Amino acid sequence: MSATLEEILAQGLQELAHIEELNQLEQVRVHYLGKKGIFTLQMKELGTLPPEQRKAYGQIINDAKDKFQLELETKKAALEQAALSARLASERIDVTLPGRGQATAGLHPVTTTLRRINKIFASAGFKVVEGPEIEDDYHNFEALNIPAHHPARAMHDTFYFDAHTVLRTHTSPVQIRVMESSTPPLKVIAPGRVYRCDSDLTHTPMFHQVEGFLVDNDVSFADLKGIVYDFLRAFF
Repeated sequence: MSATLEEILAQGLQELAHIEELNQLEQVRVHYLGKKGIFTLQMKELGTLPPEQRKAYGQIINDAKDKFQLELETKKAALEQAALSARLASERIDVTLPGRGQATAGLHPVTTTLRRINKIFASAGFKVVEGPEIEDDYHNFEALNIPAHHPARAMHDTFYFDAHTVLRTHTSPVQIRVMESSTPPLKVIAPGRVYRCDSDLTHTPMFHQVEGFLVDNDVSFADLKGIVYDFLRAFF
């Protein structure tokens, strides 16, 4: 039996040496180690031997089986590594190729609209100025002739931080700040975000305004009409 096992082991190792694919390796494994495999049948034949010989021959079978199993696992690891290397080579990305690039994002419609408005008024000689969105009571109300008892100062119309600080309800405080720091003639527009306690299907708590003012000698409502008319024609 030992001579037969040596031949079986030698034949099995030779088959393993010539295998190049994992599916072929699995077929060989089943042929030698499966439920009906050669080594399994050898173990079953131990029952035909005298009792005093079974242990020794059983050890010989196990040694041959272990040698084949070790060689099988070594071969499997080598084939798996080769398959992985081949896959990596086929899926390799050439990092020297030029990239696809990134599409430039578009501007928000509100931003585009404000820029158009600013450009039109700037071409008419108006200066674009901005002011703080968190305003004090004086610039947002008092200086604009909105006294403490005025309905526009009610809590349901205005976001108050405290009794003297609000989120501006219009861009008109910019007019006051410009006139405090500059001398006429003044030709200004003030675009920006404003805030009101409105929130329903047709109102939002934050929206945009653009207002302008002109302070000079020899100006009248005719100038106002002409500026508005020219702006509407240019914008629409």
